[in-house]
Amino acid sequence: MSKEQQAVQATYFSIIGNTCLAIIKGLAGFFGNSYALIADGIESTTDIFSSLLVLFGIKYSNRPADENHPYGHGRAEPLITFLVVGFLITSATIIAYESIGNIQKPHDLPKLWTLFVLAPLIIWKEYSFQLVMKRSIETNSSSLKADAWHHRSDAITSVAAFIGITIALVLGKGYEAADDWAALFASCFIFYNSYLIFRPALGEIMDEHLYDDLIEHIRVVASEVEGIIDTEKCFIRKSGMKYHVDLHAIVSAEISVKEGHQLAHILKDTLRKEIPELGHVLIHIEPDDECL
Repeated sequence: MSKEQQAVQATYFSIIGNTCLAIIKGLAGFFGNSYALIADGIESTTDIFSSLLVLFGIKYSNRPADENHPYGHGRAEPLITFLVVGFLITSATIIAYESIGNIQKPHDLPKLWTLFVLAPLIIWKEYSFQLVMKRSIETNSSSLKADAWHHRSDAITSVAAFIGITIALVLGKGYEAADDWAALFASCFIFYNSYLIFRPALGEIMDEHLYDDLIEHIRVVASEVEGIIDTEKCFIRKSGMKYHVDLHAIVSAEISVKEGHQLAHILKDTLRKEIPELGHVLIHIEPDDECL
């Protein structure tokens, strides 16, 4: 299964899961007098739309290069990540606004049975986070990573709701708002996670230097190619699920231009074979100073 197929499969998993959870949480919150659960349902609803965006981004970013996009369409993925972060911020803002309003209003205690709804949902959302995050690492997908953090944020809001409802039920009358305070806390956590998702995507757009381990791997592979004496500059920029590389390779100054050209092609082919996640590889040949 290709990386794109793995990413798409993980996104479908998110869409189906979030749809079911949004319905369950919304109904349980409404009939169980729990705004924290309703807030949880709101987040799951926004997660559906963000997952649809991720699905579009993955499919679009993996379109082949064309005349107008010689490096492919990979940069669409961090742009989609920005939109996903926007959904997170929007849901957190709605939850915070409604929580503050509900804290100021008298209302009934949540129902005990809402805890039995929340417990398995927390386990499921954490499992979803682990699964989607694993796929994001395997596919080098920033938007899929953002989708994974949606699951983790959802799990955190559910934990906050569970704690808030428990406090309200244990302490009884006068503590009805504990449920709403839990939802408010969860919104703050979502804001924080939004920044954690946004920052790497911004670095990707700005070609920030973030890939020391990959550079070291490239140098090791290059050193094993016969005729390559050493490597100098190595620049990497990420685009979608691929890494584009500019590498300066040192060869003997006594070989011909044709031989240097052939070495560059051998090195390029070797790198792309040994490191499949590489996209475009540009090799610049440098003469060995010791031979001059």
